[in-house]
Amino acid sequence: MNTFRKAAISLGIVGATLTGGAVGAAMVGTSSAQTTTTPPAAGTPAAGAAGAAGGAGAAGAAHDPTQGGHMANGITEVLLTGDTATKVRAAALAAVPGGTIERVENDAEGSPYEAHMTKADGTHVTVKVGADFKVTTIETGR
Repeated sequence: MNTFRKAAISLGIVGATLTGGAVGAAMVGTSSAQTTTTPPAAGTPAAGAAGAAGGAGAAGAAHDPTQGGHMANGITEVLLTGDTATKVRAAALAAVPGGTIERVENDAEGSPYEAHMTKADGTHVTVKVGADFKVTTIETGR
């Protein structure tokens, strides 16, 4: 085997090893988050708003829940924008007077939308909001 051929084969093996390692590392966090998103329907979650916040990145950064990206039931929660975000915020604030909105996003677990909030007493709640922008439930915890 000539030197050029050996070098090409060695380079191919090294490349395959690095690629396999990168794929394996990326899969470690996929049970709780997804790093890519597909464009949502108009008027709903922001396209790509979760971006790279969906899990551990190349530098090993932890998932930041304020950026959305939680995945459940095959759905990735993405931050809301525009009129949809405004309406979900208004409904949640009306349901939890004195509360502070942490984030509003589509919901992967039942409702079309949800607002993560901190109540005036410091406890955390998740306000589930229907497609009609009416509050359906308030869950204790994040």
